Parts: sequence; C-alpha cells; structure tokens
Amino acid sequence: MSLLAISDLKVSIGGKEILRGVDLDLRAGRVHGLAGESGSGKTMTGLAVLGLLPHGARTSGRIALGERDLLAMPAKELNTVRGGEIAMVFQDPATSLHPMLSVGRQLTEHMRHHLGLDRKQARARALELLGQVRIPGPEGAIDRYPHQFSGGMRQRIAIAIALACSPKVLIADEPTTALDVTVQAGVLRLLRGLCDDLGLAVLLVTHDLGVMSAVADEVSVMKEGLVVETGPRGQVLRDPTHPYTRALLESLPGETS
Repeated sequence: MSLLAISDLKVSIGGKEILRGVDLDLRAGRVHGLAGESGSGKTMTGLAVLGLLPHGARTSGRIALGERDLLAMPAKELNTVRGGEIAMVFQDPATSLHPMLSVGRQLTEHMRHHLGLDRKQARARALELLGQVRIPGPEGAIDRYPHQFSGGMRQRIAIAIALACSPKVLIADEPTTALDVTVQAGVLRLLRGLCDDLGLAVLLVTHDLGVMSAVADEVSVMKEGLVVETGPRGQVLRDPTHPYTRALLESLPGETS
C-alpha cells in the first residue's frame, strides 16, 4: 500500500533548480533506497517532504500522504504531521541529539506534545522504545546523556525518538555514514526489522549502494536533481539500465548482490 507518493517534485533555491521533477512511491513495510552522489538531491528530497527546506525555497509538484498534499498544507497542520506521521533520522546523532538534555527528556517531549501523554505514560513509552531499539538496560539509560553512549547507541536513540509517535513514514538520511562497518550493520538490521515489524514505509537516503543491497526492497538512483532509474533492488543492482547507475556500481570495490 502506498503511504507517500511524490510526483514531479521541483525545488529551486536562489534561482537554482535543485530538484527537477522527482517521482517516488513509498509503500508500507518496504524500504525504498534513494542513492546518488553528493549534491544529487537526495537529502533535499527528504527535507522537502517534511517542509524543512531553506528559507526562500520554491516548490512545485505534489507530496501526497494519503489524500493530503503536504506541499499545500498550512504550516500549523504540517507541524502535526512532522514528527507525528512522518519522522526523520539524521546522519550524525552527535549533532541531532541535544547534548544538554537527557535521553528521557528528548524521548518524552514530543510524545507529550503530539500524543497528549502525561509524564508517567511518556516515560513508560520511552522505556519501551529504548528496548525496541535494543539499548541495554533502558531503566538506567533513560536518565543518561548522549555523550555517555557510543555513536551506534546514539543513532539507535535517534531512531527511538523518531519512532516515539508511531509515524507511518520514516526518512533515514545517511544514518550509518558516521559509524564503523560492524556498528553500521547493526543499525541497518534494526531499520529492516522495524520496517517489517511496524509496517513502516522507510526512505533510506545513502550514497552507498552496498548499504542498499543489504536492506532496500526498491532502489531509486538520483543524478542532478532527477531520478534516473527506479526498480526492485535486484534488478537495479544486477542489471541497471541507466549509464549513471552502471557507473556507480562499477566504482564499488566489491559486489553489491
């Protein structure tokens, strides 16, 4: 089932066209990989979905969450969608997590805002989420601060925060780039498992086609603000039709299948 459909999305900033007509379809229980080199428009696509584009950005097209067009949505209504129905995990948890707030505070604040939970209910939900993302000893971890965790654990906490209000769509923007290979694999397994267990539609943004081969169901490849190829993971990574996709695959040190 399609949860989020992006049609002919165009974004211009300062007169420069950044996205030139992006089409994507995100489905429940599926990981959709969005690949491409730096500057291809991957992150900008995710930010456009959440209405987090830089000041002065001009947009056109349609971003449909069910029957609602997010691009046409008033700011107040979009605030209820952002973090509630669509959440985002950013590349570096060292900067996305507030260093002066406890893990529990960061987990419970928007639950209380979006879900109307009281302090006790929000804490119970936070403990459940920490267990869900496999943070050891949630009862002790909830009152600690981000700097007291490893990079991989911080990214798991960031994922827990994104899941706090049970979103339908999760955008993960290069979530493993700052992690070593072993920790990266654990985070990817976590994302895959959450997608399967919770029925999320996940947009996984990455420049690494090796990451795509590990978890994605469908893959789209971006170049200069356009999606140049989309298809099932096996088809795109084993038998690409676009020269740019073939070039990306040929630049990898090993097999992606």
